[in-house]
Amino acid sequence: MGKTKLVVGLAAVGLAIATGGQVGVAEWSNLQFQDDLRDVSSMAGTRMGVTAPLSDDELRNTVIKKAYQRGISLEPKQVTVVRSGPAEAPQIYLAADYEASVTLPWYSFPLHFTPSSTKRSF
Repeated sequence: MGKTKLVVGLAAVGLAIATGGQVGVAEWSNLQFQDDLRDVSSMAGTRMGVTAPLSDDELRNTVIKKAYQRGISLEPKQVTVVRSGPAEAPQIYLAADYEASVTLPWYSFPLHFTPSSTKRSF
């Protein structure tokens, strides 16, 4: 009886660690990606006149590349680009909508994320 409890207990702890690890990695990637969205939306170079403003498609492609670097797969339709303000110094809002999969031996579930350039990490 004692060995059975030990085996079941160790299996439960192992499953909790595996699940927590996958969820933690997905959350960490999302936080880093959200920081990337803030960086891309600020576009300091265009505000100083160093570079020309990017088009919406160029911004989408930049966001998709940043997501790929974080291990996140995005399609252009999952990226939102909204401009407001004057053309010389536009305010740019960027957002993404995606899911990360947590896969366990007998069960999988998605984690839904909606990072944006206006959300704060902590």
